[in-house]
Amino acid sequence: MKKIKLVLLVVGLALISTVELQAQELGLRFGNVNGNNVALDGVFALGEFSRIHADVSFGNGGVGIDALWNPIYDNISSSDFMWYAGFGPSLFLADDFRFGAAGEIGLEYPFADVPITIGLDWRPYFILVEETTFDAGGFGLNIRWRFN
Repeated sequence: MKKIKLVLLVVGLALISTVELQAQELGLRFGNVNGNNVALDGVFALGEFSRIHADVSFGNGGVGIDALWNPIYDNISSSDFMWYAGFGPSLFLADDFRFGAAGEIGLEYPFADVPITIGLDWRPYFILVEETTFDAGGFGLNIRWRFN
């Protein structure tokens, strides 16, 4: 089981690092992130209205990986605020291995004068493996640097 976890960790980190290298925004997420409290946070566009929001989180004796597809990404009325919603796989690699799905809904503000985006989101988790549980406490603060 430990070898499987190690292989999954290496593959997951390689995938996330590839995603992060092409990220249009890169920063940190603070709050409950897959059972951890801080994460490297990256966003890259899949089109005009769709994107991937990926996190690699640390703490609590393990590494968490989330790769969420945000098919809804749009302005709120005529303001600069953006809202988004999505879902995707969630993985936690440690002695207590967890695999499941996460949802996400959030609000963010991209500053015009500086290339920084700040956002708040809620990310509930439905864990399927090793125990089946639901965690609705995934609130977070995102601070990211925009590269484009």
